[in-house]
Amino acid sequence: MALCGESAGSSVIALAVFPFLVLLNAGFVSAQNAPPSADHAWYPPAAQPIENDAKRILSPAFSIDPIKIYPLAELIDLAETHNPETRVAWERALAQLAALGIARSELYPALAAIALTQADRSELLFQERFLRQTVLTYQAALDLSYTVFDFGARAGRIELARAEALAANFAFNDTHRRVIYQVEQAYYRLQNATGQEEAARASLANALAVQQAAEDRLKHGLATLPDLLEARSATAQALYDVEVVLGAEAIARGDLATALAVSPTTVIQVLSVYQAPLPDSIAETVDQVITRALEQRPDLMEQFAQIRAANADVGQARALFYPTLTFRATPMAQSLYGWQQTSPWAHTADLTGQMYLNLSWTVFDGGSRRNTLERAEANVRGAKAQASVIRDRIANEIWAAYSNLKTAFGQRRAAIAFLDSANQSYAAALESYSYGVRNLLDVTAAQRVLAQARSTDVTARAQVLTALADLAFAAGDLIQPGAKRP
Repeated sequence: MALCGESAGSSVIALAVFPFLVLLNAGFVSAQNAPPSADHAWYPPAAQPIENDAKRILSPAFSIDPIKIYPLAELIDLAETHNPETRVAWERALAQLAALGIARSELYPALAAIALTQADRSELLFQERFLRQTVLTYQAALDLSYTVFDFGARAGRIELARAEALAANFAFNDTHRRVIYQVEQAYYRLQNATGQEEAARASLANALAVQQAAEDRLKHGLATLPDLLEARSATAQALYDVEVVLGAEAIARGDLATALAVSPTTVIQVLSVYQAPLPDSIAETVDQVITRALEQRPDLMEQFAQIRAANADVGQARALFYPTLTFRATPMAQSLYGWQQTSPWAHTADLTGQMYLNLSWTVFDGGSRRNTLERAEANVRGAKAQASVIRDRIANEIWAAYSNLKTAFGQRRAAIAFLDSANQSYAAALESYSYGVRNLLDVTAAQRVLAQARSTDVTARAQVLTALADLAFAAGDLIQPGAKRP
């Protein structure tokens, strides 16, 4: 009857809990199910905590002074410190370093401590009656295991982890190189945009001056209405050009803010493109730059680390063909208390344990070890071929960047001459128009040429800066100690 009562109570509890479990499971399933149709967005209840986490993560870790004029080097330092890409690469490098520590730990023995207590009660048949017996057990043991030799398997795993840690470090350096380059490109685009704005406003001022001269001459009967309309058309065109460059400047500011990992709406003031010192030529030959790049490019160094990792994998694969000897010892201290019905308590204690050597050798595995070795050797050959691919790509990148820099130097010299002659032509045309020697069409034509020359001059300056950054990026100079910021 007692057993029946326990069963009945358990049934009542189960019946009471069952509806609650059904409701809980229904709520969980409803939160995970897909929407009933595709014509509306899906907003499950569980999405709100994730959205709150996203708001906290997306908050910038620093602020930009909207009034301060930032030099390029300061913005690069901010980007390297706060850009999440550098954080991701750094954490990966730390994880690989921890993996190296795990691999090295195999060189040492493993020691585990075990504590056990146990109570056993049973009925023993002794002659014509059953005797109740109780045994209490208390044990404390140590488990010591150590691999005596494995023919290089552990050494291969350590070398593999070391090579992967080096590869992660080089990848971290390459992330810095790319972040620096991204900031430089955005900075120079913004400098170009602000320079274009200055040039466009100067051209607008010239157009307004020509329009004012046409209006004055029209009042005195020295010009015609078509002349005035032509001048107004040139002013409207200059005003349109100002609006175009303002839009490009806003986009360039957003690009720079994104490179710094802040909101695109952040206002960042940069130095004028005219304040950047520009060299006239490059002292190194293209062969010298290629040689330097092959010695310091982090992506190429990362690939060579991958070659070392592949060679370490070959060592592990070869170790599988040989036996492994392990040693294990398990000393155990044991204390037993026992009691039998009609007898007093008994006690005993002793030090027991086991100690043995285990030699294991795989005699036959259906070709698994052989195929594993062939795969590892193929990975080595593939890694070496990939290094050649990267080397050839680096040489081509250097050649292209070097050629673009030489072209930018030539364009810069031509732009200087173009701007000088356009200034002289516009001044002469405006002065001749004031004396009635030239017509307004000549002046507006000279004004348009001057506007183009100003824009070309700014573009040529920015192209030199960009080409210098391209060459430094291709050569891997951006992350070298003591490297000069372009």
